[in-house]
Amino acid sequence: MAGGDLRSLALVSAVATAAMCYVRFAARRLRPGLPRLAAFLPVLAVLPFLPLAFRAVHPRAISGFFLSWLAEFKLLLLVNGQGPLHPSLPLPAFVAVASGPVRLRSDKPAQTSPSGLDLVSSAIMAALLAVIVSLYRYEERMNQYLLLTLYAFHMYLAMELILACAAAAARAVLGLDLEPQFDRPYLSESLRDFWGRRWNLSVPALLRPCVYRPVRAWLGSAPAGVLATFLVSGLVHELMFFYITLRPPTGEATAFFALHGACAVAEAWWARHDKWWRPPPLLATPLVLAFVIVTAFWLFFPPITRPGADKVVIAECEAAVAFLRDAGAWTAGSVRSVWTGRS
Repeated sequence: MAGGDLRSLALVSAVATAAMCYVRFAARRLRPGLPRLAAFLPVLAVLPFLPLAFRAVHPRAISGFFLSWLAEFKLLLLVNGQGPLHPSLPLPAFVAVASGPVRLRSDKPAQTSPSGLDLVSSAIMAALLAVIVSLYRYEERMNQYLLLTLYAFHMYLAMELILACAAAAARAVLGLDLEPQFDRPYLSESLRDFWGRRWNLSVPALLRPCVYRPVRAWLGSAPAGVLATFLVSGLVHELMFFYITLRPPTGEATAFFALHGACAVAEAWWARHDKWWRPPPLLATPLVLAFVIVTAFWLFFPPITRPGADKVVIAECEAAVAFLRDAGAWTAGSVRSVWTGRS
């Protein structure tokens, strides 16, 4: 990260912390509803602009996800007295929960999967990510779809690792746990399973109370709630793509999620017919993953690859790998020198 982005990190962290302190102060004194909404509006308006302080793609995209997506939806839930935030939380915990995918251990529901990666899993994922980054040097000779497949694995591994590091920091400093972001999405047996129970889990955890339940209650229709949820997800992904590319939205991300929403509704309708054929798990999982990947080739990745943002991401990753390799070599050399001197 360049020196300019280090200064931006300090600035964004300070502004976000001050904003969340103000939100907690206002929430403790104002009742849910319009009074809170009026008080929160300045923060809701400022948060989406903070990621633009970064020049590098990675901090811009990560802060965009934390502040412009998760924080905005959490504050909207707090307006109505709902969600993971509560003004009675200690100030450090409130700021952490408001600014990222964090929740207190006592609030974590029982679950069968761990909330974070262990050291071995993290090391394996880091090694796989390093291998993928090293393969990018051959990108000019790669088949386009092979390269896009590497991008898909890159995105998954990077998100897992980033959130695993954040989880370790949250546990060490504040005694908090990150919300589990993934639950083995490569085992999904349906689109509903993939998007609702396995992939990027902090997002459906917020979209359900913010979008799905209100729309379902308003229209009396679960399919309408599902379609609205996927549509909102698509619109927010347009914002995430803007942070990555700094280009106007193309609508392709919205089309991608609208398509998946319609297919999830059709899938649920088919599942209600007990006597109708459905694929066994060994066939369902590859079918689901193939559908996600093929439609991502068509609609999800082009808004990123068309303006060349993927090249910038690759360059940043190669620089990070080179830095870690050089730092590791320097550390190993220093340890070896100390050990030799003692011998």
